[in-house]
Amino acid sequence: MRIHIVAVSGTGMGSLAGLLGELGHQVSGSDVAFDPPMGPLLESWGVHCLRGFDPAHLDPRPDLVVIGNVCRKDNPEARAAIDGGLPYTHIAGALQRFALEGTRPLVVAGTHGKTTTTSLAAWLLEGAGREPGFLVGGVPSNFERSFRAARRRKLPLAGDAPSATTPPFVLEGDEYDTAFFEKSAKFLHYRAEVAIVTSIEHDHVDIYPSWDSYADAFRKFVATVPESGLVVANAADPAVVEAVQASARADVAWYALEGQETHGVAPRWLGAPALTDRRGTAFDLYLGGVAAGRLVVPLGGRHNVANALAALAATVEGYGVKLREVMKPLAEFRGVRRRQEVVGEPGGVVVIDDFAHHPTAVRETLAALRARFAEGRLFAVFEPRSATACRAMHQAEYARSFGDADVILLAPLGRAGLSESERLDTARLSEDLTRLGKKARAFDAIDPIVSELSAEARPGDVIALLSNGAFGGIREKLLRALGTARS
Repeated sequence: MRIHIVAVSGTGMGSLAGLLGELGHQVSGSDVAFDPPMGPLLESWGVHCLRGFDPAHLDPRPDLVVIGNVCRKDNPEARAAIDGGLPYTHIAGALQRFALEGTRPLVVAGTHGKTTTTSLAAWLLEGAGREPGFLVGGVPSNFERSFRAARRRKLPLAGDAPSATTPPFVLEGDEYDTAFFEKSAKFLHYRAEVAIVTSIEHDHVDIYPSWDSYADAFRKFVATVPESGLVVANAADPAVVEAVQASARADVAWYALEGQETHGVAPRWLGAPALTDRRGTAFDLYLGGVAAGRLVVPLGGRHNVANALAALAATVEGYGVKLREVMKPLAEFRGVRRRQEVVGEPGGVVVIDDFAHHPTAVRETLAALRARFAEGRLFAVFEPRSATACRAMHQAEYARSFGDADVILLAPLGRAGLSESERLDTARLSEDLTRLGKKARAFDAIDPIVSELSAEARPGDVIALLSNGAFGGIREKLLRALGTARS
């Protein structure tokens, strides 16, 4: 087929474009910009890239138009496709039609940890010889691409049931709405047979104005898993426990870390973190209360031990993989770009890029970095950018999220148009952090932050860049400035 994608440059839509090309379709896509990394990747995958949104991009007439969820109802290209009677769908519809049919989907949902857990689950299944298909909202380091079509085996492995020939397809289950013409959450369309729920904290306030509307999306997601399926759920998160107990029809495999409150449920998968250093985290695993050995995940932080437990439970219980088959792949996992990613060490200063933007993600990421890099100062450079991060709803919580940082530099909001009463006040946040004994400062531009860091950072220090966006190109600017200052 000839398939055209409107708004193709996002991580998810770009990966879909590559996947459709891998499946043999002729793919084109339009967007306002094709910046790295996605722009060059799209071209390398054979996607014909068209700049801007223009009805002329629909000539010659495609067989199908996929409309991205960033498109508003007045997008001229999307409007021309719909009003012109062209067949159209959204990302979830395209995945259902072209990628998920004939597979057993593993859908990873949750406010935090989706990308890492999705990548890890795909890698564990790969290491166990299951050859999964996958679509990840990031760039997993163990694979050449962020997508792959599922590969069906002609014969089951020794000891497998015949159903084992049905391949897994692992994908990130986003709770954001699907499209302007389909306002339900994306993950409701994926027909999960195995589901992971990592966490539930109010997010995407532009789509879910109330806590209950947000939590209800997860209740509906859990209810989509059939009785024959499996729900892997975080027992340490009270909102996850409530949603799963209210809605699950399938068997539930609870997981938690040693010492956590588990809200009246008994975890089958329990992890006891033992040692964290720059190479990662070792933890002792208990299955049903029985010691199952010491495992290593090459990631920092207790939250990544929890992510590992979720991926292990889903692959072992959901797909019949033996635990011994995934211990080595777990130790070989190389993570995901922009998740505690070391992007350079100019002059002995470690620069780390991370996607953290919600207060909980900021807190857990900084705690993990403090454990991994015990020496030197930890600089946290934070850009509030998402619809939730830019709002005042987490004003007080952000002040409690930077406890492991020595120095906090706050960038201007990455989103315009919010009234003074509803937007996050970074100057006030800086004052609150200072009262808590931290060295903090709010900036009104990116370049002064770079100048401050290049003047202050010393060999052995760690700089964590925290943003869910491009952050004004600060990564490249900082690497250059630090390299020049110490050359």
